[in-house]
Amino acid sequence: MDYPRITHHGAQDGVTGSCHQLEVAANSCVLIDCGIFQGADASAHGAKADHQIIDFPLDGIRALIVTHVHADHVGRIPYLLAAGFKGPILCSEPSAKLLPIVLEDAFKLTFSRDQKQVERYIKRVQQRIIALPYNHWFTLHDADGLTAKVRLQRAAHMLGSAYVEVDLQGDAGERSKRIVFSGDLGAPGAPILKPCIPPRRADILVLESTYGDRLHEDRSTRRERLEQVIEHALANNGTVLIPAFSVGRTQELLYELEDIIHSKKLNAQPEDAPPVGAGSAREKSQSQQSPEAAAPAQKNNENKPDITWPSLPIILDSPLASRFTQAYRELKDHWNDEAQARVQSGRRPLAFDQLITIDSHADHQKILSHLASSARPAIVIAGNGMCSSGRIVNYLKAMLGDPRHDVLFVGYQARGTPGHAIQRFGPRNGYVEFDGQRYDIRAGVHSIGGYSAHADQAGLVGFVTAMEEWPGEIRLVHGEEGAKAGLANAIENQYAKQQENVEIKFRNL
Repeated sequence: MDYPRITHHGAQDGVTGSCHQLEVAANSCVLIDCGIFQGADASAHGAKADHQIIDFPLDGIRALIVTHVHADHVGRIPYLLAAGFKGPILCSEPSAKLLPIVLEDAFKLTFSRDQKQVERYIKRVQQRIIALPYNHWFTLHDADGLTAKVRLQRAAHMLGSAYVEVDLQGDAGERSKRIVFSGDLGAPGAPILKPCIPPRRADILVLESTYGDRLHEDRSTRRERLEQVIEHALANNGTVLIPAFSVGRTQELLYELEDIIHSKKLNAQPEDAPPVGAGSAREKSQSQQSPEAAAPAQKNNENKPDITWPSLPIILDSPLASRFTQAYRELKDHWNDEAQARVQSGRRPLAFDQLITIDSHADHQKILSHLASSARPAIVIAGNGMCSSGRIVNYLKAMLGDPRHDVLFVGYQARGTPGHAIQRFGPRNGYVEFDGQRYDIRAGVHSIGGYSAHADQAGLVGFVTAMEEWPGEIRLVHGEEGAKAGLANAIENQYAKQQENVEIKFRNL
């Protein structure tokens, strides 16, 4: 069999821009993901005014398969459609609900905010989407003595995330060839998500390597670390700023914060207080509260705000994240058993009373001014996750210079992004640049690795070694050079122990 042939159109030399072309027969191929380049990857991709354009021919591309809806995996889809792609978009059932939200935002940022154009575009997208149940084979190609099928399996990276199995069957009786694209693999024990079960076998594995050279902080300690950072802000009358990706990480954070608050309420509940959860049927929109309601009034006889955990405002200042959070609620049938049990007990993990959503720009400006000028502890979750744009930038400009406040990173910060600069130089009392202006970093800067949505080295190696038949060829993508080299070495060590052979590629793909 002369095929398969794999060509990488992104994420082969960096972390973002995932886009991989699998040729299964002459003039018949599929794309796996089509994401944007971010940070240093965008600069490295070229000096063109628009480095996100599709610079490869679309001849023979029959379908696009989406592993999950993060921008670095789907953000170039508007460009793909503009370039003339007319095939179907295959994704999991939860991703089919989330993808139009992502692509609407991407279209507005890159093409047009005209509402009629946006609506026409989203209608086109929805007509292209084919939602596949997990563990279901879908035929991509069946001609000229070759059958190509695709199957999606849970990757536990975010709701709807999947790794992709492509099975190529030639002559009758001939063993099929199995190619697996990992997409982004999640760390074990993630809230809300059902677990990832590795494939039974793979002949060729295209494996992400974002954290291929390190181990995450123990996830069992992350909640304690989160509490410590927030307690610090409470003590300093400051705000905790959490830059978060709108989909996935934000919902995980809200889920964990609700659980902390729930536990605090149980521990502090007076005997004559109504039961925790009373009134939980009330589903009014928190976004109707005024921004000032996000911060309870001060005691009359003290300067210190009268704020405890059960009354601490959790401010979600991102219209996009709010839409995704609502979609997550509607997808609760896809949540894991623990999350569904909380719902059945009357709790609202993603819609609790302390959660206040800020939608309008005017309310954003009010709450920003209020928190920056007053001693009112709060938690603010705002996009985007790498601090390169979005409302989090306004908070950082206003608060980075004040030591009362804290910045908490719970996700990967790509080289070349402001988030990476704050994470690296903040502990040294350095500075970061926004819009050509320097901002001193005096706020506390914290990182909790246990919240990473990516598998670490142990998880990535385990994905390979848990297979009954290990792949003979592994291509490492979606990682920096050191991460790939570290992961390649760890995998080779496991193969050597089993006296198995493997060809690992991660340079000049």
